[in-house]
Amino acid sequence: MAKGKKKRRRAKNPNVVVENIYQLDGRVPLGRAIPYGLQHVLAMFVANLTPITIIAAAAVPTIDGKQLGYLIQNAMFIAGIATLLQLYPIWRIGSRLPIVMGVSFTFVTALSTIAANNGYPVMLGAVLAGGLLEGLLGLTVRRISHFIKPIVPAVVVCGIGLSLFTVGVRSFGGGYTEDYGSPKNLVVATFTLLVSLLWMALAKGTYRSLAILIGLILGYILSICLGMVDLSGIMDGGFISFPHFLIFVPEFKLGPILSIFVIFLVSATETIGDTSAMAIGGLGRPVKDEEVSGSLVVDGFASSLSSLFGCPPVTSFSQNVGLIAMTKVVNRFTIMTGAGILVIAGLFPPVGHFFASIPQPVLGGCTILMFGQILLAGMKMIADCGFTQKNITIASLALALAVGTTAASEADIWNHFPNIVQDIFKTNVVAVVFVVAMLLSYILPEKMGEN
Repeated sequence: MAKGKKKRRRAKNPNVVVENIYQLDGRVPLGRAIPYGLQHVLAMFVANLTPITIIAAAAVPTIDGKQLGYLIQNAMFIAGIATLLQLYPIWRIGSRLPIVMGVSFTFVTALSTIAANNGYPVMLGAVLAGGLLEGLLGLTVRRISHFIKPIVPAVVVCGIGLSLFTVGVRSFGGGYTEDYGSPKNLVVATFTLLVSLLWMALAKGTYRSLAILIGLILGYILSICLGMVDLSGIMDGGFISFPHFLIFVPEFKLGPILSIFVIFLVSATETIGDTSAMAIGGLGRPVKDEEVSGSLVVDGFASSLSSLFGCPPVTSFSQNVGLIAMTKVVNRFTIMTGAGILVIAGLFPPVGHFFASIPQPVLGGCTILMFGQILLAGMKMIADCGFTQKNITIASLALALAVGTTAASEADIWNHFPNIVQDIFKTNVVAVVFVVAMLLSYILPEKMGEN
């Protein structure tokens, strides 16, 4: 009898392993975990490197090709370290949630301006100081979170989803290139999207969650056949190279620090939204105060560490939140393998160059599938808050103003505001959503529209 029970328990073990992929904690074999972790790296890899190249192009003094190579290598390494901190916190630094971190697009315009007008070291000084301030703010968020009404992060998550649609379409067409929207780009992107959709429809069990990875692999193979992949520089930088510390020594000026700290507050709002969406979309429960706090602390302190390696701030990546909302694979160990791949990519340049060779249409074909998941997670959060007249007014007006004022470039109303206001709001849907939703949550009466 005992032997029979033992056999039955063994027979169930494979199913337990499968279920653990959908649990925050649980043992998952390394061979099964790596494909899911790799999927997360591929979803964010190019987006993690692009901000650095944009900021470096505007920097004074000019950053040469060798220095840019060091910065790209450091960006991969720091993204991996910051993700590990989110997954496995040290003290109160980390959320213990499967949040993937990377270099933020939110700061690109402001940092490019500071780097051009004040120099790259002054820009790094502003990032270092601003990150420390956000980290300290995160340590007190348990009190701060009580001042943010639940409808605010719900609308912010919707704003994050909406803001990513243009990013997905831009990648779908080929990115910021001269052949944007060319037939070749559209064929590759459409093929990648169709492969992912077919895999989701036909695969069974946990293999269905690998739809993005399969789409990326087959899309990459097609792009090689069409001559869209250049691997000639894959050994540039040697086989192994350790991250370079203090490539530029940070310098400090009050004006840039203040302007960047304001944008850190906007980034913090995105992180709160991403963390909330992760808990609701991935774990099916409300976010906890200590998770928001830990997530913000990593956002800030890891950004300060990033500046010491010459890189811009890091933040939570919304595309990875969308990926988890779609696959429901939330196992920390599984996502940790992706963080490990990022660290390895930062130590072995050929690995980084290989990932960087993935064409934009391949990424666009996959990411456009995920971004809608973030919007839907935000809509679910709004529904959980209740469709009262006040909540409906806050959500509709915040989203309308945010999308309208940032998309209507032919009659840009932000041009009439000071530069610091333009840097924060002109192209940042999330910043406008947060400010409008926050103000309305306090201005409008609770029983609005009731007799």
